[in-house]
Amino acid sequence: MTKKMLDDFTVVDFTHVLAGPHCTKMLAEHGAEVIKIEPTGGEMIRVFPSLREGRSAHFVQHNIGKKTVAIDITTAEGQKICHELVKQADVVVENFAPGVMKKHNLDWEALKQLNPDLVMCSISCFGQTGPLSHLPGFDYIGQAYAGIIDLTGERGRPPVFGEYAFGDLSTSTHAYAAILTALIHRMKGGGGQYLDISLMEVLFSYHEMNVQLYDTTEGEFVCERSGPFHPLFAPVGIYPCKDRYIFIIGLNHSWDSLMKIIGREDMLSDPRLADVNGRGKHADEINAAIEAWLGTVEDVNAAVATLQEKRIPCAPILTIPEVMELEHTKARGIVRTVSDPVFGEIKIPRTPLRFSEFPEPPDLQAGTLGEYNHEILSQRLGYTEQQITDLESDGIIAEKNI
Repeated sequence: MTKKMLDDFTVVDFTHVLAGPHCTKMLAEHGAEVIKIEPTGGEMIRVFPSLREGRSAHFVQHNIGKKTVAIDITTAEGQKICHELVKQADVVVENFAPGVMKKHNLDWEALKQLNPDLVMCSISCFGQTGPLSHLPGFDYIGQAYAGIIDLTGERGRPPVFGEYAFGDLSTSTHAYAAILTALIHRMKGGGGQYLDISLMEVLFSYHEMNVQLYDTTEGEFVCERSGPFHPLFAPVGIYPCKDRYIFIIGLNHSWDSLMKIIGREDMLSDPRLADVNGRGKHADEINAAIEAWLGTVEDVNAAVATLQEKRIPCAPILTIPEVMELEHTKARGIVRTVSDPVFGEIKIPRTPLRFSEFPEPPDLQAGTLGEYNHEILSQRLGYTEQQITDLESDGIIAEKNI
């Protein structure tokens, strides 16, 4: 068996829904042994669509490669099992609301006494401290508080949100990076430590200009929803093209090429448009000229081909099915197929992390509820079959289920 990069690292996973599970999935994909602790009834996304014979494809996508164990952590016996696992672990990841782990004797103060070299990562919407920390939070709540949703939508119209887990998956990736950084620190003799990763803070860090612009203009500039076009630069935005849409960026050297393509060389000698700031101030005029040209092309594919020939950054606005069928997607293997005992084959996004020595992601499956109860308890902790049977009878662990 080929050795993987995170072989010999053990992760105890108390995560649920998405931000936490995606982080531990990344750890599992690169070789860590991830022991996922679920409640005896299973975590909530085991009933998320799509469902087949009671099994969730959503759960499969975000939990491949994990050894699933179902334990009632509200009980003293369940907590004892978790403590024994933590003693052997390198990493613990959890994304309950702050206070839940402490309630069940599984917080950092308790666990670091059991394992001083432990790296523990808590993922939450607002962080473990501060006036909002006690509140429940989901991706969209973090986006709202971080000023992301306020910038999404048409100028003068209500804000909107997208049907994708921008905040959760971004936060999970930051948590993954923090965990690996902490492990490197530990390997250099630094010992264990606690990581407090906040979805709101991750999202706020994506304001590459908006914060400093507000500050350095003494509040004069406040970024607002701008609809399909960039609020400062032109041409940058989404343009209609027949019955489709195209994203075009005509900055720097692309400006000259774009104006020549659309037959508006006169704009190149217009002193008002001599620099990027001037073009931003006259965006409406520039955008109207581009839209007029797009009205003359055959279709969006013709427009893309013409612009790309002159190396002008552009892209058709694709649907999910179109992305999945794109030749580039297929050539790069961006969509991967995982096998499942119920669904058969399921297509999911491939991990975007690529390594020359490990070019292909491992072939992993998602566990059923409690599938690894016996293996983990007997092989790792030395429980007898009778002890495991008694734990099942008492409801401390759940019997294997889908």
